[in-house]
Amino acid sequence: MKTSRRVLLAGLPAALAAAPASAASAAVRLPRKIRVALLGLEGHTAEVLGPLPNLPDVEVVAYCDGTPSIVQRFAKNPALVHAKAYPDYRQLLDKEKPDVAAVCNVISHHAATVLECLSRNIHVIAEKPIAIETKDLERIKAVVERGPAKLTAMLPMRFEPNYKALKKIVESGEIGEVIQIDSQKSYKVGDRTPWWYKRETYGGTLPWIGSHMVDLMLFTTGRNLVEASTFQNHIGFPETGDTENVTATIFRMDNGGVALLRMDYLRPEAASTHGDDRLRLAGTKGVAEYMAATGVTLVTNTRKQEVIRDLPEKGSLFTEFLDWVYNNKPMSLSWKDIYRGHQIVLGARQAAEEHRLVKL
Repeated sequence: MKTSRRVLLAGLPAALAAAPASAASAAVRLPRKIRVALLGLEGHTAEVLGPLPNLPDVEVVAYCDGTPSIVQRFAKNPALVHAKAYPDYRQLLDKEKPDVAAVCNVISHHAATVLECLSRNIHVIAEKPIAIETKDLERIKAVVERGPAKLTAMLPMRFEPNYKALKKIVESGEIGEVIQIDSQKSYKVGDRTPWWYKRETYGGTLPWIGSHMVDLMLFTTGRNLVEASTFQNHIGFPETGDTENVTATIFRMDNGGVALLRMDYLRPEAASTHGDDRLRLAGTKGVAEYMAATGVTLVTNTRKQEVIRDLPEKGSLFTEFLDWVYNNKPMSLSWKDIYRGHQIVLGARQAAEEHRLVKL
């Protein structure tokens, strides 16, 4: 029997919301009660629901989703016990007037929903990609930069200890100048909703999961990606529509180096985890890399290969976003980072569709 990714993601928030706060995660106080609404229940909803035990001034007041079965599952979540369910997000916004909206609906609806919220001066934490077409990304850019509402994207992997450690290693200078990046995302297909199997609603594997790894490449190395050439295809598995299940992109880095991003939906159901993410950074003085099987490893010209066990603390994107919006604290995921990452994945997809090298 196939594992249902929607079931896993629906159950995860309940577990996270009920979990006690860790000793390393102190409560973050905000100047007043903040009303949050979930506009859709797809994807990384745990990024919002998980930190709630450490956010005593935050309340989820409402949620909506077009799939009744997923609404019923989420209704059992302790964090949503007092929240109202709505059939339509505009109706929710009209009646509830939340301070913050978490946009987690169908991918092709992200841009319109984000723009609707920003136009009402509602702060937004949106599932990525925030747009699957460049014209919509540019519309969002104009509204964000005009303000006053703030926007962040659900790119939580840069808050994970393993990738924070890679960034720290690069910044230390131990591996020298990074001139080659090798990255991988391999996922199980699982049991997904119908929109995921159609290009017009899914948007492509590069924007959907590629945005994670592109963000990590930029975040850990501090480099930019300036050209892309991509091959992608859907082979076999007719039940999964036209979603690309194999992709490979070669990027030219701003220093002349080369970066590779390969992705697939070929991970066997028997595998112990849903995904297999890997990131290898090769520099002029050494190599640092992460994969689940080995953890973070480092080898340099003056240092034998070792596993790095002293890792930074895990961060919370949602907590940091609220702390930024309401307490003027620094935000490590900037709008500039979000926008640039989206430019890159949309350009890489364009390279595949037009069979040419694309300047990013």
